[in-house]
Amino acid sequence: MALKRVYFRVHGTVQGVGFRYFTQKRATELNITGWVRNTDNGKVEGEAQGEEDAIKTFLKHIDNGPRHAHVCKLEKEEREVVPEEEGGGFEIRR
Repeated sequence: MALKRVYFRVHGTVQGVGFRYFTQKRATELNITGWVRNTDNGKVEGEAQGEEDAIKTFLKHIDNGPRHAHVCKLEKEEREVVPEEEGGGFEIRR
């Protein structure tokens, strides 16, 4: 199956509720590489790369978020695959 990369931005109550750690855990479980970070305007954004089915599952997870989060909107757009990132893990950026 082909690799896919998506940029995502999550709106709602997504800071201060463990959203980045939740995202990293789900990505690691699904063998997805990339990154996630809080934005200055109260959102969470990141990029995720992996098998197409894994990306679909991952996006479903972050559309729900962890227990104390309230996701109002999940924006996503496809990006170019980053070949050198393969096997690089999923990091939380500050």
